[in-house]
Amino acid sequence: MPATPVYIICSPRPQVGKTLLARLLSEFLLLKNGNVAAFDVNLKEPSLLDYLPKVTETADVIDTYGKMQLMDRVILDDGVAKVIDLGFHAFDEFFKMTDEIGLLKEAARRHVAPQILFVADTDRASARAHEMLRGQIPRMNLITVDNEYIVRGELPPAMEGGRLFRLPALPGFLKTYIDRLSFSFTGYLRQEKDASTELHQWTRRNYIAFRELELSLILQRS
Repeated sequence: MPATPVYIICSPRPQVGKTLLARLLSEFLLLKNGNVAAFDVNLKEPSLLDYLPKVTETADVIDTYGKMQLMDRVILDDGVAKVIDLGFHAFDEFFKMTDEIGLLKEAARRHVAPQILFVADTDRASARAHEMLRGQIPRMNLITVDNEYIVRGELPPAMEGGRLFRLPALPGFLKTYIDRLSFSFTGYLRQEKDASTELHQWTRRNYIAFRELELSLILQRS
C-alpha cells in the first residue's frame, strides 16, 4: 500500500450493521495482510471487541486524553491497516474533533489514508450527518455504505452521488448464525467446502469488494 489505510466505520444511528461491516473488514484485512489493528468505540454489547478480541482494543473520545490516545495510534504510518468501529453515541464528538485537529491534512502529512465508511439509513439524523460529512470530508475519502438489510430500497438521493459500497442483505436465519460470538467469516470460508452456499458467496463477494476498495485507494494516491 502506498499509505497506511484507516477505515472509520460510522453512523449516527444504532442497529444499522456498522459492527457487522467492521467485523467483515477486519477479518478480510487479517486474512490478506496477516495483521490489523481494530478499535472499538461502542457502549452496547456485543461489540467488535467481543468478536475479535485478539486484534481489537477499546477506545473512547469522551475526554481529551482518550481522543489523543486514539489519534496517536491511528495516525501512524506503520503499514498496519486500522479499523475504527465508531459507536453512534460518539459520532458527533469524533467528527468535531477530526475537524478541529485537521485530521485529513495531518494524515496526508504522515502518509496515512483515512477512509470514512458512512452506513446509510433513511431517517433525518442520517441525512443531516451525511450532509455534514460531505462538507467536511473530501469526496474521495467518503464512502456511503448501502446496507440492503437496513435501507431495503433506494438510497436517499443526496447519498447516491458519491462513492458507494453495497452490503447485500442476508436472510434472517443466516444473520442469527453469523451473530454468534464464536463465528468467523474467514473460518467459515475455510471450513465450508460447498462454495455455492449463500453465506459462502456473500462473504466472498464482500471480501472481493474490500479488495476493490483497496485498489481504488492505491489508484487515488498513485
